[in-house]
Amino acid sequence: MTRTVARVIVDALSELGVRQVFGVVGDALNPLTDAIRTTEGLEWVGCRHEEAAAFAASAQSQLTGTLGVCMGTVGPGSVHLLNGLYDAAKSHAPVLAIAGQVPLAELGSDYFQEVDNDALFRDVAVFRATITSPDQLPQMLETAVRHALGRRGVAVLTVPGDLGERELTADRPARFSLNAPVSRPDGSAVRRAAELLDRSERVTLLVGEGARAAREDVLTLADRLAAPMVLTLKAKAGFEGDDNPFQVGQTGLIGNPAAAAALQDADTLLLLGTDFPYRDWYPEGRTVIQVDTEATHIGRRVPVDVGLVGDTGATVRDLLDDLAAAPAAPAAPAAPAAPAAPAAPAGFEGARDRSHLEKARERFDQWRTGQARLADPSHDKGVVGRIRSALDNRAQDIRPEALAAAVDRIAADDAVFTSDTGMATVWLSRFVEMRGERRLIGSYNLGSMANAMPQALGAQCLDRERQVVALCGDGGLSMLLGDLMTLKTYRLPVKLVVFDNRRLGMVKLEQEQSGLPEFGTVLDNPDFAAVAEAMGITGIRVTDPADVEGAVRRALGSPGPVLLDVLTNPDEIAVPAKPTVEQGWGFAVAKVKEIVRSHGESGGD
Repeated sequence: MTRTVARVIVDALSELGVRQVFGVVGDALNPLTDAIRTTEGLEWVGCRHEEAAAFAASAQSQLTGTLGVCMGTVGPGSVHLLNGLYDAAKSHAPVLAIAGQVPLAELGSDYFQEVDNDALFRDVAVFRATITSPDQLPQMLETAVRHALGRRGVAVLTVPGDLGERELTADRPARFSLNAPVSRPDGSAVRRAAELLDRSERVTLLVGEGARAAREDVLTLADRLAAPMVLTLKAKAGFEGDDNPFQVGQTGLIGNPAAAAALQDADTLLLLGTDFPYRDWYPEGRTVIQVDTEATHIGRRVPVDVGLVGDTGATVRDLLDDLAAAPAAPAAPAAPAAPAAPAAPAGFEGARDRSHLEKARERFDQWRTGQARLADPSHDKGVVGRIRSALDNRAQDIRPEALAAAVDRIAADDAVFTSDTGMATVWLSRFVEMRGERRLIGSYNLGSMANAMPQALGAQCLDRERQVVALCGDGGLSMLLGDLMTLKTYRLPVKLVVFDNRRLGMVKLEQEQSGLPEFGTVLDNPDFAAVAEAMGITGIRVTDPADVEGAVRRALGSPGPVLLDVLTNPDEIAVPAKPTVEQGWGFAVAKVKEIVRSHGESGGD
C-alpha cells in the first residue's frame, strides 16, 4: 500500500526511536498529528505555546543525544518555534522541526498566514527545505535528519497544507545509516602539546560539556598533571562530586574565587571540550592548549599556542601516551607548598609537585564553607547575619541560598535539573551539586528566559518515574505560564521550585553594578501556588525561612506536578568571583540612589 507524505514522516520518526512530538495542532499539521495518533509508541504532546514545544524537544535531545522533534503549524505557529529552536542550535542539540505551510498553489501570493519558512529559519537551521512534491520523500527527510544529527543542530522541514495527505508514487522505507565518527588530531600536534605540558609547573584545566563522555580519561590527565579543574556550568553534570578531587567549581560572574585564582595562577591552561565565551575571565600571557571537535572554535576566545582538533577522549588518551611519567625539575626552587588538601581517593597518585592543585582545592573548600554558612536558615539570627540583614534583608525574606541548598540536600541523586536564566542559575551553580547521575539542562548558550519549565516538561516525558526539578525565576515562569496546564494534562510529575523575589533579578543586578538605581524590574506577581492549585496542580507557598526544609521535602515527595512558590530576598547579591572596585562603587551609588528615591518619591516601583 502506498503511503502518504504524513505517514512516511511519522513512520520514520518511529523508526528513529522518537517517543514524543511536541507542538500545537492545526491546519497543515492535521495529517501528521492524525498519523501520530495511530502510531503505537509515539506520543503527541500538545503544548499551549510552540516555544515551549521547541524547548521540550531540545531538552530531550540534550539528555539523550538523539533526535528531538517539535511541530508548528502555518505562519504564527512556526514563528513561535523560533526561540526554542535558537536555544537548541546554540546548545548543539539535534532537533527536527516540522513546519506547516499554506497550500502549494498559494505560495508567494501573500496568502492568509503565509510566512517564508526557508527565510525565517535561515539563521537557526543547518538544513531547511520545503517539500513541493510527495516524491521528494523519503530522501528529503533523510537529508534533514542526517544534517540535524551529523551537524548537531536544527533541521526544518516545511510541509504545505495540501501535501500531507498526498501519496508517494515510488514509496520505500527511509534509510538513515547513522554513526558517530571519532576524530583525533595529528600526532605531531599532540607531541607538541605534551612537550609544553611537561615543561609547565602549574597547569589548570578548563573543562566543558564536550569532555563529559571522557570523564575517566580527563581525571587521569588531571592527576598526571596535578592540575586543578575549573568547570563550565554545563560540565557540572559529569565532573562534580566527591569522586573528583580536582574540580574547583566555575569561573565567570557566577563562579567562585578559587576557580578564578586557579586560572590566574597557572602558567599553562588546557581547555578540554569547551568554548567558554567570556574573554575577560581568561588570564593573559599564559600558554594555552585547546582541544575541541570544531576547528572553528580553536582560538576564538583566547590566543592558543597549540590547537588539537578531535574527540576529547581520543585526544586526551593520546596526550597521556606522550606525556612524561614525571616532569623535568623546575629551573628554580618552587614556593613552599600550601597546607595539603584532603587526600585524593585511591588511584589518583601522580609524580608532579602538587602544590598548585592543593592550594586551589584549599581555597575552594574555604569558599564552600563560607557559602554553607550563608545557606544555613539560622544564619540571619547570628551577630553577622543580623548586621547583614539590616542592610540587605530588612523584610526577613528567605535567602535564595538556603532554598537552593535545601533542594540540593533533598533531591534524588539521579534527578534532572533545569534552571531559568538569571539568578536561579546563579544559586544552582553555587549550591546544587551535580553528584551521582544528576543531569542539568538550561539555556546556557542562548540565555533565554522561560526555559526551565518547558525543558523540564520534555525531560519528564522521557521518564515519568525519574525526578525532574525545575528551578524557575518568577519572571521566567510567568512568561510561559500557560504550559503549566501541559504538565497537568499529561500527568507529568515535574517539581517547580520558584525563586519568587518579585524581580527580574539579573537585570536588577546589572543596573546596580553599573551604578544605576533599580528601574522596571519589579514584578507584580500573583500567588503562584494559588495559580497552580486553580490549574489542578499541587501548590505550596513559603514565606517563613523556618519552613523551607519541610516545604522542599513535601514538594519533592508529593506525587504529580508540584509548584513550590518561595518568597526570596530580592536584594540578595551574588558576589562575582573577582569583584572589582568599579562594581563595588556601582553598587554603593545605586543603593544610595534607591534609598533617596524611596524616601523622595511616592507610587514608585
